[in-house]
Amino acid sequence: MAEETLDILREAEVYAGQIIQGQIDDKFIYHDLSHTTRVVNASKLIASETGLSDDDIEMLVIAAWFHDTGYKDGCDNHEQSSAQIARTFLIQQGYPEDRIKLIEECILATQMPQKPKNLISKVLCDADLQHLACSDYQELSKKMHQEIEQVKGQKLEEQLWNDMNLSFFKGHEYFTPYAQRVFQPIKDKNLALIKEKIKMSKKEAKYTKELEKKIKKLELKLNSKPERGVETMFRTTSKNHLELSAMADTKANIMISVNTIILTVVVSVLIRKLYEYPNLVIPTIMLVAVSLTTIVLAILSTRPNISTGTFTHKDVKEKKTNLLFFGNFHKMDLENYNWGMREMMSDADYLYGSMIKDIYFLGVVLGKKYRLLRLCYTTFMIGFVLSIVAFVIAMMLYPPGEQSGFYTF
Repeated sequence: MAEETLDILREAEVYAGQIIQGQIDDKFIYHDLSHTTRVVNASKLIASETGLSDDDIEMLVIAAWFHDTGYKDGCDNHEQSSAQIARTFLIQQGYPEDRIKLIEECILATQMPQKPKNLISKVLCDADLQHLACSDYQELSKKMHQEIEQVKGQKLEEQLWNDMNLSFFKGHEYFTPYAQRVFQPIKDKNLALIKEKIKMSKKEAKYTKELEKKIKKLELKLNSKPERGVETMFRTTSKNHLELSAMADTKANIMISVNTIILTVVVSVLIRKLYEYPNLVIPTIMLVAVSLTTIVLAILSTRPNISTGTFTHKDVKEKKTNLLFFGNFHKMDLENYNWGMREMMSDADYLYGSMIKDIYFLGVVLGKKYRLLRLCYTTFMIGFVLSIVAFVIAMMLYPPGEQSGFYTF
């Protein structure tokens, strides 16, 4: 490629890059320098497969660099602004008038709907919309979506955006044989993804509508009852039960920790001294027994009890299972649990009944915990006192100096 061509292309790249990076509003997050560079590279690729001459490629690349510079004046009629910016620049560079006109035609041809009149314009139009056939189209689509929302200053719903994309894809066609052969199959795959998203969106909308109907139906049923007072009662009761359960677990942990320390000291220190102090055998056995018993009772009070974790549709229909307790559903798949919860939510009596059962069985578990904890603390209190008394008696009645022949077997 001639040196003059390289010079004008470098100048065009620098000049256009300065405009795109320095003068275009930040809200145009899609039409940035990255997009322009993509278009330039795509133009070169298509041109190399189309048989354009070096002069045509030069004009094509210049047009690609300038085709979005008009965004500095806003998005309305930016193609006309881009063409004017390119003309001003090229005149300053002493570029031939006939070529300037061709470059302007190329830039103006990218205006939607695209209407290229010559091969160079067709190449630029295909390069400008090459992103429709990119593997990262979904990411580029998100940037375009955000840009439109920022420019218009309003939210554009995802479903509407997908519909707009579908309409655009169906109304668009590539002009050059290379793009039709290479880009079109990838574009068709992206089109299929858009159709799938629209299909899923419609399903979700239908599901949301049905859910809203059920919720409204439930609200109508609940409104006939002292809703706020009932909810407050359930919330307060459940909270109190959970706090009491946490307190019980804390108390059990204290007992386990204290008695574990006692056993550790006894095993590591005291037992080795029993040969020297045989009078302490009985007190030591008492202390070990008390600590072990206390630990067992504390563990029993915190040991979880898990039920089968399954339910049937018949159980739900007959309101025999409580889906608010994890033990009744932890082995079920999400689809069945989702169905069961929606059935319960649509029936106020079933919902309130499940909440009542949940609170009741929390109370049953708490009753068991606190009975075991009371027995645990009582055993520790009495047993520890008796063990200490036994140690004192052993030391007083059988001092270390009078132990010869003690416990002779």
